[in-house]
Amino acid sequence: MAVIQKKIKLVGSKGSKELEVIFDSGATYSSIQPNLAEKMGMVESLPEPMEFGTAKDGEKLIAEKRVTLNFYLNGYRFSDEFMLIPKLSEEAIIGAATLQKWRLKLDFENDEVIIDPRVTKLRLLLFRPYLLTCQTSKRQNA
Repeated sequence: MAVIQKKIKLVGSKGSKELEVIFDSGATYSSIQPNLAEKMGMVESLPEPMEFGTAKDGEKLIAEKRVTLNFYLNGYRFSDEFMLIPKLSEEAIIGAATLQKWRLKLDFENDEVIIDPRVTKLRLLLFRPYLLTCQTSKRQNA
């Protein structure tokens, strides 16, 4: 499985750090070393442990906790949960769930992460439940 290594800035509620991470489409979830996660943000227990296979045949890693972090790449902000994995080979790995969520694409020929700037913009939709209720009531009374 091919991976791309890039420098990002991780930001949590407790701190931030610039580091080299692996973007790995073969990893299901984003993950982080527990000692780094505890310095970065509020760690939360998972509802139940999650088991992950590795490239080594028969080896399994277990995550029991997670942390939500922002990360910055090329000036764009992204956010997702990271599973705390003891004995993780890298400080942090950006996995397929995060790549799909933010529509990040891996260009292995050029060793680049392709960002669609449209998905990084916050979009607020105006929702007026009161007006919807009033319009429905008027139709029912007519």
